[in-house]
Amino acid sequence: MDKPKQEIIIASANAPELNSRRDFMKKTGAILGAAGIMSMVPMGTRSAAWAAGSDAPELKEVNVGFIPLTDCASVVIASVMKFDEKYGIKINLSKEASWAAVRDKMVNGELHAAHVLYGLVYGVQLGIGGQKKDMSVLMTLNNNGQAITLSNQLKDKGATTGATLKKLVDSEKRDYTFAQTFPTGTHAMWLYYWLASHDINPLSDVKTITVPPPQMVANMRIGNMDGFCVGEPWNNRAIYDKIGFTAATTQDIWKDHPEKVLGSTAEFTQKYPNTARALIMAVLEASKYIDDMANRRKVAEIIADKSYVNCPVEVIDQRLEGKYEDGLGKKWNDPNYMKFCNDGAVNFPYLSDGMWFLTQHKRWGLLKEDPDYLAVAKKINQIDLYKQAASQVKVSVPKDAMRTSKLIDGTVWDGKDPKKYAASFKVRA
Repeated sequence: MDKPKQEIIIASANAPELNSRRDFMKKTGAILGAAGIMSMVPMGTRSAAWAAGSDAPELKEVNVGFIPLTDCASVVIASVMKFDEKYGIKINLSKEASWAAVRDKMVNGELHAAHVLYGLVYGVQLGIGGQKKDMSVLMTLNNNGQAITLSNQLKDKGATTGATLKKLVDSEKRDYTFAQTFPTGTHAMWLYYWLASHDINPLSDVKTITVPPPQMVANMRIGNMDGFCVGEPWNNRAIYDKIGFTAATTQDIWKDHPEKVLGSTAEFTQKYPNTARALIMAVLEASKYIDDMANRRKVAEIIADKSYVNCPVEVIDQRLEGKYEDGLGKKWNDPNYMKFCNDGAVNFPYLSDGMWFLTQHKRWGLLKEDPDYLAVAKKINQIDLYKQAASQVKVSVPKDAMRTSKLIDGTVWDGKDPKKYAASFKVRA
């Protein structure tokens, strides 16, 4: 393997033939990087200098995994629209069959980074989602845009809401089965939270199973489950195929909730910080592009391809543009549709977002003891690296790494007392 550019320059700088001041200054200038030259470059021109100078990416090609979901759009668009090349890297996309495969390939180094469930990253960090490994969240990829789908068989029984589902579960005793996509992931936590908010214990009143996102609709069609929580377009696909309906969107559960992240191992960010920064910048550029509503139809057409989501364009595009129907006759334009940037409000890796998933892992018995919530989040969420990238692509950064949100059951989450918050729920493991 070739030595990194900086090492070669230093070795050459010590050679006897470098006698002139001019040669020395050339070599020194190449080594200075962000600490020297970059501090003298106007902010507007730094990204070009970053890609050309000693802060150039250590890797020229970056293997990025994704699952066929609408919210894989930012990593796909970063590659297809060549935002990656702008920052000196080439994203090699790798379509994966399940979140377990994404996890395993990140942990073993086959993938450098991935479009991945927020809670999966935190689970691996603490050893509750497979092999324990230090992990990194580089940025948040999207807010909102998931849903809980119930089967038409439940509709026929009168169960179309959380409240009516509760009545059915209590009155007609049988095994009710609900699917999520990964035990520590976002969809499991949204499903559990929604059921619990209607006094249904997801661990004892019903059965929960794990199913990869693209397989949800097929499994519901053959009667393997009564409902599921997954990302789009698979909720809308269930309506399109006339086998289910939307009982709730995840933005109903938590407006502007964190969803997928750009995740990696800590080893990757430590070994290749310039590459990680370039990757963030490329995905931020893609996120800005997607958030222009004028581009969303084109985005849907790109990701609908069989290489990516493999779903009809209209099924993807409808909810991507915020145009919802629930399969029960209701149609609405949802202002809290899937957002990818929102001038950085989406993408900033808030510490409180990561901590929230830990509180739910504790709530549902995945964690036996309370961790040091804040310390774990500070270790995983790469805020400094993100800020460096955001400054280069002119994306705003919030002043506070914590944010306050009110959830469907009326509880307020602000990250201030996570241990108390985790223990406050009536319905729990």
